[in-house]
Amino acid sequence: MFAANLKDGQLEELLHIPEPWYIDQVAFDLEQKQLDVYVKFRKRALFPCSGCGTPGQPVKDIADKDRTWRHLNFFEYPCYIHTELPRTKCETCNRIMRVNVPWALDKPKHYFTLHFDALIIALAKDMPMNAVSRFVGEHDTRLWRILHHYVDNAIAAQDLSYVTKINTDETSAKRGHNYITIFMDPEQKNVICVTKGKDSSTWDECKKQLEAHGGKAENISEVCMDMSPAFIKGATENFPKASITFDKFHVIQAANEAVDEVRRTERKSCAELKDTRYMWLKNPGNLTSAQQETMAKLKDCDLDTAKAYRMRLILQEIYRYPASIAPMVLQDWIQWGLRCRLTPMVEVAKMLQTHYDGVIRWFSSNLTNGLLEGVNSLFQAAKRKARGYRSEKNIIAMVYVLAGKLNFALK
Repeated sequence: MFAANLKDGQLEELLHIPEPWYIDQVAFDLEQKQLDVYVKFRKRALFPCSGCGTPGQPVKDIADKDRTWRHLNFFEYPCYIHTELPRTKCETCNRIMRVNVPWALDKPKHYFTLHFDALIIALAKDMPMNAVSRFVGEHDTRLWRILHHYVDNAIAAQDLSYVTKINTDETSAKRGHNYITIFMDPEQKNVICVTKGKDSSTWDECKKQLEAHGGKAENISEVCMDMSPAFIKGATENFPKASITFDKFHVIQAANEAVDEVRRTERKSCAELKDTRYMWLKNPGNLTSAQQETMAKLKDCDLDTAKAYRMRLILQEIYRYPASIAPMVLQDWIQWGLRCRLTPMVEVAKMLQTHYDGVIRWFSSNLTNGLLEGVNSLFQAAKRKARGYRSEKNIIAMVYVLAGKLNFALK
């Protein structure tokens, strides 16, 4: 009844079946609760050679009597397209080739239509793959295969000729010491390379990826990173013309960790510091009323923790200074830190002294890893929902899906 009320060609249009293919029969299987669509090709139909592309090749024989692909659901019921898959013998290249159907990828172990593929990619952006698997009723191995195909194709088509600046940061891929390093273009705000590990060789991979897609190492004028010696080595070797900016958030994070270390040491002799850890990690404007009261009481106690906290706030404030005077103020802070007798803060001062040029470079470049931290948060949230990913290949694919801004062309 459903097919009978449609005009010629309308059902084919609904299911994206073009000429010379046509729908011969539609049947609903009550037992399997699925819709089966049987497609045929017209007599004397001509097809392009799937090897060399020469059009107008006649059918030689049938390669597969019943090839099946899953399509988008018909209401809540799975829909499957069935057809005989013909072969042609090309008059130009003389090869016998299977015909490529227009509704699915030309891959031997691909069991889905292009529109089903598009659904999986759309769902994968917002759902863990194991949840997508349950939702569509397919094993996630098949679904990962779909995702990898389109991610790999999209990466291969990347144009990176415009890239002149690079931000980078590492993130944990699995429990233990498993990391991936993400490289982003801060101007286009997209991922340009993701690679295993967090050593200097990750920069080698970034350079290879860049140059394989139209970019040039000599065009990279700025890079932003943390103070990892491995990252510094990799960046200077692969992008020698680039100025290095050390991410200001990592600088403040190092100061925060130093404040917390001072607090932990002082906590042993000062009971008032009990349960105050998170208070010292906040800016004054973010303190709760109770924390403000506690802070006011502790300020008069001449605590090392309070001194370290003030030093952290002043260091943070330096980033608000004009570029003309900030370097001088930072030098003053470094000298203060070196003389403060609070070992963790002394170490921060030494770090800033050693990496001074890269720290003050921020006042010229204004580059930060804030965007990368956002991508990292998205990825870690997705990883928690998925309860982990089984392989680093899957992990890297998901980073590209979440932040690659790739063109997932359905080809």
